[in-house]
Amino acid sequence: QVQLVESGGGLVQPGGSLRLSCAASGLPLEYYARGWFRQAPGKEREGISFISSSDGSTSYADSVKGRFTISRDNAKNTVYLQMNSLKPEDTAVYYCATCDGCSNWWYAPEMYDYWGQGTQVTVSS
Repeated sequence: QVQLVESGGGLVQPGGSLRLSCAASGLPLEYYARGWFRQAPGKEREGISFISSSDGSTSYADSVKGRFTISRDNAKNTVYLQMNSLKPEDTAVYYCATCDGCSNWWYAPEMYDYWGQGTQVTVSS
């Protein structure tokens, strides 16, 4: 049974940092790419970052480029999202998900097979 569990969300002031984790079980990380998405109230789910399974290459949405960094630890079957210089507009529920061969469409939620339950990130003073 595949399970993804996100953690690390919380309340942070503008300009602060958080690191999200996505631990997977039942699915070896090295064979599946991983994406991070977020969804704010009343908005569509947005793909924000991606790390491939083959060579660890990464992709980012323009809205987070230069501020967020995705990384992975295959030994722990875990992917991380380091979020720096957080802004109020980053407030959302953050989800991780897995896909197989979706690198050209990494930003599309429909390409992903398994999802975590989400973790809330709130950026506010």
